[in-house]
Amino acid sequence: MPHATAATPPSGHRPRWWTELPLIAVVYGLYSMGRLLVHENIPAAVDNGLAILRLEKALHLNAEHPLNRLLTANPALGIPADFAYASLHYLVTPAVLVWIFRRRSAAYRAARTWLMTSTLLGLVGFTLMPTCPPRLLDAHHGFVDTMAQYSSYGWWGAGASAPRGLSGMTNQYAAMPSLHVGWAVWCGVLLWRHGRHPLVRAAGVAYPLLTVLVVMGTANHYFLDAVAGAAVMTVGALLTRPFMRIADRVKDRVRTAFARVPATVTPAKSTIVSAGCKTSAGERIPGQRTASADPSDARTLSPAEADDDAPAAAR
Repeated sequence: MPHATAATPPSGHRPRWWTELPLIAVVYGLYSMGRLLVHENIPAAVDNGLAILRLEKALHLNAEHPLNRLLTANPALGIPADFAYASLHYLVTPAVLVWIFRRRSAAYRAARTWLMTSTLLGLVGFTLMPTCPPRLLDAHHGFVDTMAQYSSYGWWGAGASAPRGLSGMTNQYAAMPSLHVGWAVWCGVLLWRHGRHPLVRAAGVAYPLLTVLVVMGTANHYFLDAVAGAAVMTVGALLTRPFMRIADRVKDRVRTAFARVPATVTPAKSTIVSAGCKTSAGERIPGQRTASADPSDARTLSPAEADDDAPAAAR
């Protein structure tokens, strides 16, 4: 996915964690709140889940049943798979994001924008197509909820990866697309593209594949959910560059608007030292004169007035 992973031209400064962290927190908060606010239309979700299952059977893609039976029959596989489903989604993704921020700062902005864009696209999918996961279908469809089966080994209960007693805080019918798989694809691409050690690049390949097996084996997603998760990440990668250009234009316009705001003008002080004060002949201290005191406006004084204006020393 070159559009989303290529290094961006240097913008003149390194991203600052104290600006990036609130931005990511706000976007993730909006995603979480939006997911909770999506109405759980259970009948429609069940119909959509069964439609996906029928389509997979018609295409001979039904790998969920054998994987689910394998994990329910073997606790040594099922318990680690449940831990992986409940935790890696929230650990590996931030770790890769921090790694890119610290070690590959030139590619960080594109990687962050790609992740955010795809996550919001996933929210649109949850809204438009509520989907019942295999584990919540009627038992006669042949699926076992491994998270419930092995709940005594972890912090989760019957509400998938939600902590025990907090299943009401998550929308359990948001299965299409699978962002577990989508985020794993994001991690895998970045590890493969920017990792220098062979083990890092191998992890970039193994992690998405392992996630696909886990989400199907634990009966949390259908195979087509995983395909949709990868498709969402692909669309997000294609939209990354346009979104970054739009963001740059908005920033430029905001800066221009602030630059046009005139600064407060401080009144200039008079350059005249006397500030309008004039000294008449015989005065030691200047006195403020009005316009009428100007010599051009002087009138001829009568002898009596002239005698009154004479200095006391001359009398």
